[in-house]
Amino acid sequence: RLGLERADTAEKALTVIIELLEKYGQGGNCMESQMVFTYHNSFLIADRKEAWVLETSGKYWAAEKVEGGVRNISNQLSITTKIDREHPELKEYAKSRGWWDGKKEFDFAAAYSYVNTARMTTSRGRYCEGYKLLNKHKGSITSEIMMEILRDKESGINMEGGFMTTGSMVSVLPQDPHLPCVHFFTGTPDPAR
Repeated sequence: RLGLERADTAEKALTVIIELLEKYGQGGNCMESQMVFTYHNSFLIADRKEAWVLETSGKYWAAEKVEGGVRNISNQLSITTKIDREHPELKEYAKSRGWWDGKKEFDFAAAYSYVNTARMTTSRGRYCEGYKLLNKHKGSITSEIMMEILRDKESGINMEGGFMTTGSMVSVLPQDPHLPCVHFFTGTPDPAR
């Protein structure tokens, strides 16, 4: 929200979020119940001209400029070796913790998470299923198709149970500055409605 408030481009919003992350860190309970459950955040940041993925681990972060195709995020790190901006101590911290040997190519997701990055797009999980659904419609994604994807319960994109999806957003950002941007938000706790 602060990125949207304080920036007029995707990259400036990225910078706002990074500066706040480095100054204040992140945290807090992810549920209203008594269960203590926290995780670190990922962001898709886009404007009419460009898009970025920002993924975090504590105060450390990596950002990838999206150059084309489709991209999704979902409860795991997905930035691997294509890192366009990074925390200045990202690699040194990983090396000091024994997560990276400093010799092979640095892979953010492999170093900072327990997920095997080779399995991210093949194992049945929200990230993989979202990737499959987006690729199925690659080149012809409309707002209606995006809404259909976000309503999908079978894939786990629209979660039920203890961790429920409570909202979704679809934005249409035409590259032509004379055309309006349109944003759709769910008006109910369940995007399927």
